[in-house]
Amino acid sequence: MFDRAIKACLLTGLALGSLGAMQAQAAGRPDIVVAVADNPPTLEPAKEMSNVGTRITYSVFDTLIRRDFLSGEGGGGAELVPSLATSWERIDDTTLEVKLREGVTFHNGADFNADDVVFTFSPERLIGEDSPLPQGRAYFGVLDRVEKLDDYTVRFVTKAPDPLLEQRLASWASWIVDKDDWLEKAAGKGFAQFPVGTGPYMLDEYRADQYIRLDAFDQYWDGEPTAATVTFRKVPEPAARIAGLVSGEFDIITNVAPDQIAQIDGYDDIETRSVVLANAHVLVYNTDHPVLADKRVRQAMNLAIDRDLLVEALWNGDAVVPNGHQYPEYGDMYQADRPGFGYDPEKARQLLEEAGYNGETIVYSTEPQYYLNALSAAQAILEMWKAVGINAELNVTEDLDSLPNDQLMVRNWSNSTRYPDPVGGLWNTWGPYGSAQKTWESWTPETFNQIGAQLETTLDHDKRFQLAVDLMDAWEDDAPGTILYQPLETYGVRKSLKWQPYTFYYMDLRPSNLKDEAEGS
Repeated sequence: MFDRAIKACLLTGLALGSLGAMQAQAAGRPDIVVAVADNPPTLEPAKEMSNVGTRITYSVFDTLIRRDFLSGEGGGGAELVPSLATSWERIDDTTLEVKLREGVTFHNGADFNADDVVFTFSPERLIGEDSPLPQGRAYFGVLDRVEKLDDYTVRFVTKAPDPLLEQRLASWASWIVDKDDWLEKAAGKGFAQFPVGTGPYMLDEYRADQYIRLDAFDQYWDGEPTAATVTFRKVPEPAARIAGLVSGEFDIITNVAPDQIAQIDGYDDIETRSVVLANAHVLVYNTDHPVLADKRVRQAMNLAIDRDLLVEALWNGDAVVPNGHQYPEYGDMYQADRPGFGYDPEKARQLLEEAGYNGETIVYSTEPQYYLNALSAAQAILEMWKAVGINAELNVTEDLDSLPNDQLMVRNWSNSTRYPDPVGGLWNTWGPYGSAQKTWESWTPETFNQIGAQLETTLDHDKRFQLAVDLMDAWEDDAPGTILYQPLETYGVRKSLKWQPYTFYYMDLRPSNLKDEAEGS
C-alpha cells in the first residue's frame, strides 16, 4: 500500500509531507481539528512567541532541554528533562557542556547535529540587527558563544555567571532549527518564515487567514505521533467554535469563556479542560505622556482597580490575582508572604489630588477579542477609574500594535513567565531588552535596570531572593503598568481525546500527551 502511495506522490507531485499524511491515515490515526481565534503570521519559532504562535510551534520544534509539565505539584514545569540533549553538565560558573541526541532527523531528512545548535543560538539568528527576535538580548544577551566540540557535543559559554542557562535552553526562543534550511529560506528576506524542525508534526499547508495544517512526522525520535494531521482552523467567533465542537467538526476549541463552561459540560461526548495560566493580563502605561508622567497618577489608577471584583464578575471566581509579578512555580524564589495588589479608592483620590490631576482625558486602548474578556475588563476598569475622578475613555482597535507610541496612553498586554524565576517573568518582559522598554520606549528606569542586571548574574540564592524583592518593589512603586489577574484558560475537548493543557499556551501534541480512544482510532 505504501509503495502505491509513493508512486502516487511521484506521479502527482504531492509534497513529502502529504506522503506522511497518507501513511498516517492508512495506519488509522485521526485527523484532529483545533478551532482557534487566530493564527500566527509566521512559524519562525524565535519570531512568533505569542499565545497564538507557541501553541503551534511547540509541536513543530524541539528544544535541547524540556520543561516537564506533566509531573510535579501543579504541573508548573520547573523540572527539566532531556530532549534533543541527552545530558548537560556545568563545567564552571560560565560554561555548560551539552551532549546531543544522535540519530535525530529534521522534517526535510537532514541529520541534527552540533552545527544546528551553534547556528540556532548565533547572533545572526537571535541577537543581530536582522534577527527574527526583536527582544533577543532579553533571552540570550548573557550568552557569549556556543562552541562545537564534536558533532554531538557543544559548550555554552556565558559572559557572566547565569543561574538560569538550563532553563533558557528549555524555553522560548530556544527551539532548534536546521541551519542549512534556515539560511537557504532566509536568503534576501531577513529570516526564514517557515523553518524546519525536529518535532512530531511538520508543516503541510499554511493559510493563516483560514488554517494551518500539520502532518505527522513518523520519524520523530520520541515516538510515532498520535494524529495523522492536526489542523488549526481560524474561527474568530466564540459561538462558532462551540457550535463546531458540538457538531463534531472540531476536536478541540480554544478560549472558552467561563460562562460557556457549563453548556459544554452538559454534553455526553465533549467537556471543558481548564488551567490557570502562568501568565498575567496586565496594563501598560505610557510614562512619557504628560498626563501619566507623574507616578502618583499611575499609582492611583492601580489602586482604583478592584481585581477581585473583575475575577468574580468576568471569570466566575476562577482566575487568580497574584501577589506581585510572580508565580508559585518560582519555587524557592517565590515571595509567598508578599502583600497583594491593593484596592483603595480613597488613597487613589488623594494621590490624584497631590499630583495635580485636573480631569485630563486618559485613553485605554484594547483589541476586542485577542485576549479573552479584554473588552469587558476594559469597560469595567474605566468605570472604576471614573469612580475616583479619572476622566477615562475607551479606544477599541483591531490592531493595537499599530498604534503609534505618541498616541499610546494605556494599553492591555499579557506577561508570561519564560522560565520559573523572576528573571523569566518581570525582568524578561520589563527589562531593557524586553517588550515594555524596547517596544514602547516610554519607561527606562535606571534603578530597576541595575537591580535586574544583578539578579540575572548572581548565583547566591539569598542575594538573588533579595534582589527579586527589590526588583518587584521598584516596579510596583514606579507603576509603569499593573497586573490584573492570571486568566483561566479553558479548552473544549472531545472526551475520547486524552490531552492535557499546560500552564503555558503551549499545546503539547507529543505522543506522551495525546491519545485518542475514539472507536476505530
